[in-house]
Amino acid sequence: MTTIQQTIQSLLDQLVKEGEERGVQVAAYLEGELIVDAWAGVADSCSDKPVTGETLFPVFSVTKGLAATMAHVLVDQGKIGYETCLAEVWPEFGANGKSGITFRQALNHTAGLANMPMGIGHEELGDWEAMCRAIADERPISVPGIETVYHAITFGWIVGETMRRVDGRPFAQMLDEVICKPLGIDSVFVGLPESRDADTAFLESALAESPLPATDQPQTVPAWLQPLHTWMNRTDARRACIPASNGIMNARAVAKHYAALVPGGVDGIELLSPKRVQLALEIPEPATRPLGYTLGGFSSPEAFGHAGFGGSQGFADTKHRFAFSIARNRMGDGKSYQRIADEFLRAGIFSS
Repeated sequence: MTTIQQTIQSLLDQLVKEGEERGVQVAAYLEGELIVDAWAGVADSCSDKPVTGETLFPVFSVTKGLAATMAHVLVDQGKIGYETCLAEVWPEFGANGKSGITFRQALNHTAGLANMPMGIGHEELGDWEAMCRAIADERPISVPGIETVYHAITFGWIVGETMRRVDGRPFAQMLDEVICKPLGIDSVFVGLPESRDADTAFLESALAESPLPATDQPQTVPAWLQPLHTWMNRTDARRACIPASNGIMNARAVAKHYAALVPGGVDGIELLSPKRVQLALEIPEPATRPLGYTLGGFSSPEAFGHAGFGGSQGFADTKHRFAFSIARNRMGDGKSYQRIADEFLRAGIFSS
């Protein structure tokens, strides 16, 4: 597998040289072994600080995949069920017509609460209790359990507070103890400590992002958070705990997390059993999404994981026992991702 490591490293170097990437990491596991651990470019174009394998990147909704894994671990442990009504464990949540919303509906984006609460700003985003109170006071905007509407940011508090209520640990502590410590990972954060600021890449954008007009109407991603790469360069955004969208991590860590979800796991650890993964990926009608993850990856349409705004991604492929992640700091259109995918496909490691 030395060839694929060399191939991907050469490609990343070329992508940086061409200007498609500024700083980028790619990591991949096959049958529990790390077969690609490559990086290139700079973490900050102003200082020209080089990317290393340890550099941290804001990865936006890649965070949802790790939150989903934590949710399924709690189900495995019997602390909550998919059909548990959130109001049973979080009584305040039952206000305004939400008493019947289930954990399944929260995970598959049919809870009807996609819009961010009105009347909040950057300060409230860093206040877990304030955001959970605001979510609990909301009224569904779509029919719970029927309409699938992507909960871009609210997913984090809905799922995260429910898990806190049944487990007792704050989200960041659960993340550390459920995923990071068992896998020997020290590079995943949802709430970045000051001590890791210097390790974190600065984001820029190659996307044509038109400023959204200010509005007095609720939005899924409010105009005051736009452009998103600028938001995630803010210190307060990085310190906050928003389990849907502000994770900061590196490709090695994301790929190892997904390697622990394929049969056989990694380093002797399976975070979820194959049966639990199968249940997590079921999409009962009328929903259109599985439970916390999305489906598809370049190795197989049956792969599962989650992508993030701007092009970061992580996924697992149980058929080929493959796990992949890319982290990047130049928000782009996915062209370089496709070139990376093509090299893996040409390597023939998914032919069996």
